[in-house]
Formats: sequence, structure tokens, C-alpha cells
Amino acid sequence: MDTRILPVDVKRMGQMRAVPAQEDILDDFELDIDEASEDGRSVRHAAEQLRSSDIPVAFPTETVYGLGADATRSSAVRGIYKAKNRPVDNPLIVHFASLKQLRALLTSQRHSGEETNGDRHNLSIHDPIPDIYKPLIKRYWPGPLTIILPNPPDSPLAPEVTAGLTTFGARMPRHALALALIKLADVPVAAPSANASTKPSPTAAEHVAHDLSGRIETILDGGPCDVGVESTVVDGLSRPPLILRPGGISMDQLKTCPGWENVQIGYKNAAETDSQPRAPGMKYRHYSPKASVVLFEASAGAPATCNLPQYLGPMRRLGLVRTKLWYLNLNNTQQPIQRQSPYLTSLEAKALEEKPTIAPGFAGLLKSLEAMQPPSQSLQRHDFGHLGLQCEILDISIGPDVSSVARGVFGALRELDREDVDAILVEGIDEAEGDTAAAVMNRLRKAAEVAVVSN
Repeated sequence: MDTRILPVDVKRMGQMRAVPAQEDILDDFELDIDEASEDGRSVRHAAEQLRSSDIPVAFPTETVYGLGADATRSSAVRGIYKAKNRPVDNPLIVHFASLKQLRALLTSQRHSGEETNGDRHNLSIHDPIPDIYKPLIKRYWPGPLTIILPNPPDSPLAPEVTAGLTTFGARMPRHALALALIKLADVPVAAPSANASTKPSPTAAEHVAHDLSGRIETILDGGPCDVGVESTVVDGLSRPPLILRPGGISMDQLKTCPGWENVQIGYKNAAETDSQPRAPGMKYRHYSPKASVVLFEASAGAPATCNLPQYLGPMRRLGLVRTKLWYLNLNNTQQPIQRQSPYLTSLEAKALEEKPTIAPGFAGLLKSLEAMQPPSQSLQRHDFGHLGLQCEILDISIGPDVSSVARGVFGALRELDREDVDAILVEGIDEAEGDTAAAVMNRLRKAAEVAVVSN
């Protein structure tokens, strides 16, 4: 099939207005699509596809691009697995545009959400959203946080969404285009990352097109993603609460919320191939390009010249992803890839990486709405023939701060893979610098199952 990329400027697709909710934990928003603009028509077209087609639609979120389908129709959800070539035992996260929409699903009253959300008296008697999650929702939704919820016995969710589990993951993305799409479609949207299964997650529309062109019809291009790693997945139904996947919300941030002071890590850095995954990203090799990925842990030195030949293959090309401490000195024939001493302690670096306070809710999102900027990175080519190595080094620097590394790492892996390198050598970062760093290293370790280098 033909795949179309539809650029959408969120500031030109229509008007979004925050609607206060005086007695609820989260506000809401209203949307007026501008049918006279190409941007508005593109969003409307994609929403109609979500409602009626079995072919999924790709769209941006603040974390990575998602591949969305109506979560209530089995035929549509199966379209996701088909397009991605994704294992069917890997559950999908369901995206919502409002608490009203979520509550309607939890009470299996998809078309009468007013009975639970419109009547504040009923909410005070019984809210289907577990109390443990309310402090998180109030502070971090919409945002890069997925919560694990019980799937009701008569749930409208297609069984393919949960992959046989009695729970499902729910999140509300912090991206105006994603929210507009879900609201217009008026269905909960199941959406994993919009990449071919096991490949690096897509942080730009061109990444989606590279993997899925010919498999889907529509890619909404809302620009590059701001966070760059997927949402944090938490399970508040267990005791103590668990982080099932690290991501855009840190453990330290979670611990500031009542009931989450003792949250624990419930994931591994390697693929969990021997069990049913409770959340996406826990099972199988993931985030990996076709080239071998060699991850140098933060404790390791830079690769020595004498060790480079072991990574070479028939293409005689090596990819190099530098983050914070590695630098190139091509005049040094003995050690052209060098590591400088860190000038900050882990605690100092972590303090610098603390994220600015983001106003919660839709009102906060709309106040901070601005065009996203692409990560700053460019590929440089270096001939290492003068070192006695008949090879080319393709170098990308994505640092120097952790946020830039998170935004740029998947794009760097993809760009080097397109160059047909034999292997990609990646400078790891110190996960003691914060949970964003831990999330990046979690993804890289899963990408680098072939070889992990450390001292």
C-alpha cells in the first residue's frame, strides 16, 4: 500500500482550550478543528481511519512515535501486530484523551461516561480509578507515565490488547497532536512504538517511514519527539508499587507522591524471555538495529585502536555514538578515540539534569505548547587508514547532557544502520545521574545483547 506522511503544525490544526474540573483530579480540554486548514483536515482524516479502518495510524507523542488502532476492535489491533511483526504475547498500552474516556472503559459504559464523570456525587462514592494512582495522575498526566489498571470482566478492550493478562496499561500523552487525534477518534487507542518489532524506537516521522512504509497508510508528522524514550510504566496494584519500565518520569519524581514513597524497581536490563511480560519492553531483544551494538559501560575506557579490528566485517565500517566523555583526536595514532576525565561527580551531574517543573494537566500543556526542536547531531566520516586500519569511522555525538542523549540515541542508531556499518560502538552514560540516564542505559543494554563491554 502507499504510505503518506501528513505534516501537521499543532498551532494551525485548530483551537484547544483547557476546561477546569473543580472537584476532579485532572482538568479536561475542548477542541475545535480548523476544517479550512490542511493541518486540521489531516488530523480529521487520521481520526476517521482510526475509527473505521483495520490499518493502524502512526502519530507523534512526547516520548516516541506511536502506531495506533481502535483498542476495542480485534481486527484493528491485529493490524498493529501485523504491521510491526510484533509477538502477540507482548501487551499494548492504551492511550486516552480524558479521564472521562478512561472511566467509561473501566466501568464498561463506553457511551455513557457521564454517569461516572459527569456526576461528582457518584465519583465520591465510587471512582473506578484506584486511589493509589490519583496523586500520579494529578501531577504527571498528561505525560510520559503509564499506569497498570485492572481490566474489567466485561471490558470493551479487544483481547489482543492485554495479551491474556487481567490488567492493561493506560496513559495520557503530553502531545497536543496525539490528544487531538484520540479525542476526534472518540475511541481508546492502543499504540506501541511505530517501529518494526525489535528495531530502535522512532523519534521522527522519517524513522516510521523507514520501518513501516508500505505497511500502513498514514503517518502524522508532528516533528521530532521531545523526550526520546518511552513512558515510565508503574504498577500500583502490587505491594510495594513497582516500576516495570523506566522512562520519562523518574523514580525520584514518583517518590514525591503519596503512596509511592517506597516504589521499587521491577524490571531487568536484559530481555525477560522466560515469562509473560507485564508491560511492553520487558521481553525480547528490543531497540536494536541490524548491526551489532557494542555498549561500553560508563566505567569502561574508550575502545583501543588495537581492538577495533574485531568489530569489523565485510563493509569495513564502524559506527561510533559518543555521549559525554569520549572525543576524537585523529592526530593521536595510538589512541584516536579518547575518554576525558569527568569534571562532575554523579551527584553534581544529576542535579544539573533535574527537569524543570512542568505545570500539570491540560492547562499546563497548552501554556507550554511550542514547536519541538530536533536533537543536535550530525554524522562525521573519518578514514582510519593512517592508523593501519583499512576502515571508515562514522561518528555521531549526541551529548553532552542526558536529555540530549535520550532524545538522540534512537535516531543515531538508525542513522548509522542506514550506512551499513558492521558494528556500532556506543559510549554508555552513568545511570547514577538520574532515571532518564537509567532509562537510556536500559534501552541500550537490550539493544546490545550481542556484546556489552565493561571494566
